Amino acid sequence: MAMNKNTIFGWASFLTFLVGTALVLLGVLKYKEFAIGFSVTGIGFFFISWVFNALKGRV
Repeated sequence: MAMNKNTIFGWASFLTFLVGTALVLLGVLKYKEFAIGFSVTGIGFFFISWVFNALKGRV
């Protein structure tokens, strides 16, 4: 399987989205006293995922 730049950006976008989702869910479900920090960090990962997805096909 040949991985070009678009495939790598796609996988990076998907994995950072999963990490962001996991962080938000950890903050909401398990560590309620640190929910703000986990959620802000998770939303940051969502934005990074969005940027990687926007870079597909442009770089």
